[in-house]
Amino acid sequence: MSDRRFFGAKKALLLNTPVDETAEISKTERKRDAHAARDIGEQLSELTDTQLKTFPLSDTLLAALREARGITAHGARKRHFQYIGKLMRQHDVAAIEQEFARIDPDAPHNIRLQHESERWRDRLLSDENTAVTAFVAAYPNTDVQALRQLVRAVAKERAEQKPPRYFRELFRFVRDTLSTIPHPDIEQN
Repeated sequence: MSDRRFFGAKKALLLNTPVDETAEISKTERKRDAHAARDIGEQLSELTDTQLKTFPLSDTLLAALREARGITAHGARKRHFQYIGKLMRQHDVAAIEQEFARIDPDAPHNIRLQHESERWRDRLLSDENTAVTAFVAAYPNTDVQALRQLVRAVAKERAEQKPPRYFRELFRFVRDTLSTIPHPDIEQN
């Protein structure tokens, strides 16, 4: 809230008059909003195309973000991000920031998801039959056949002392399953 509106509201409160909510937004506040939109646009330009698909963005903004990757001249880059900031003001910035929080690897819910996935992977590898049954009971929409194949592939991979390709693939499978189905152990935002 700008100082003008704050003091206007305070004055209205003291005089017991209604507050004018349609008060003009100050130039400083408009500039602050424009800079924030431009900064979010710069963050978006650093993401891959697959990551950008999860954001609620228009085709025009997506094209501008892709174009920004190829601009290297400082002045041109600065002007282009001003344009991206202008396009960003037409979007729901709160939804975009929420999506950033969802994909942030350091966000608390992602850290919990990572740890829970590691625990399930280790449990699946240590005691295959009962762990697979427990996993399927906890997450009923799991592709049981794919899960069992991955567990067997990891066991074979370890026996042959090969690089941990299927070990990582099993982790991704478990993480994706945990992230798509809400579970009380992992807080979903």
